[in-house]
Amino acid sequence: MASGGRRQSRVPGGRLSIGALSRATRIPIETLRTWERRYGFPVPERKPSGHRVYSLSSVPRLRRIAEALGRGHRAAEVVAASDVELSELLRATTPNVPGLPLAESRRTTGPEDLLRAVETFDANNLTWQLLTDWAVLGPVEFLKSRLGPLVREVGEAWETGRLEVRHEHFLSERVGDLLRTLRLQFEERATGPLVVVTSLPGESHGLGLQMAALLLAVAGCRILFLGTEVPIAQVATLAKDLDARAVAVSVSLATRGKNTTAQLARLRSLLPRRITLLVGGEGAPRPRPGLEIMQDLGALEAWGRQLVVAGS
Repeated sequence: MASGGRRQSRVPGGRLSIGALSRATRIPIETLRTWERRYGFPVPERKPSGHRVYSLSSVPRLRRIAEALGRGHRAAEVVAASDVELSELLRATTPNVPGLPLAESRRTTGPEDLLRAVETFDANNLTWQLLTDWAVLGPVEFLKSRLGPLVREVGEAWETGRLEVRHEHFLSERVGDLLRTLRLQFEERATGPLVVVTSLPGESHGLGLQMAALLLAVAGCRILFLGTEVPIAQVATLAKDLDARAVAVSVSLATRGKNTTAQLARLRSLLPRRITLLVGGEGAPRPRPGLEIMQDLGALEAWGRQLVVAGS
């Protein structure tokens, strides 16, 4: 039987409070409010008291929107789309990952849930929670509000002695496997320009690189993922031989300032002008001629989509 609090959140006449709507769709209240403000959906009604309530009929559509976000579409594309357009988007893409729960059973997790899974080395639960968040939040928001903060928090906990190096290695390996799995499904159907994704010599941190490659693949770019520690001359030669449209380099905070400027200048000098040198990450330098600096993950995804449109 539902608790008294849940009964009170359901409004007579087939209307739901925003809390009940969030529980019914497994979409966070903050996300619903953002969509209402930006895209005009879900559409609220006003009770005589002035409180917003939402029609039960909005629940199936919101679940389909969550499904589309989990398949890599952006909120701007799906929330304001018509029912016909939303159906076409869902038909055009395959489900995210085999075994991922249906939209109606999804819920986002909190930072404490994810950190607890890391602390206890609960690999299955960690993966399940992250996949659920990916499906509900969509690629950019998932990386910005879930995965990125988790990686930083575990790193800080290791530096202060609250966690051990084994915890950080466990998280890195598990998340790396997850990001690769998510990216491959988009790579299979990508038809956009080729982007070589790598890091500079001396950069051993690869999760930021994996995140960048995933977002570019979601945008429709074809990805050649080289990973870390590839010599600069070999990156440049490969990009030229394969007629890549861009080389994307991730710079972490750990390597910022460690010969980064000189290495980027050398890579730029070895690349033809037609190949964009894209640089992102928390350790990325300030904007300068010859470099396309990505300030955040949202900007990177938008750049990738523009590249695909321009190349089509």
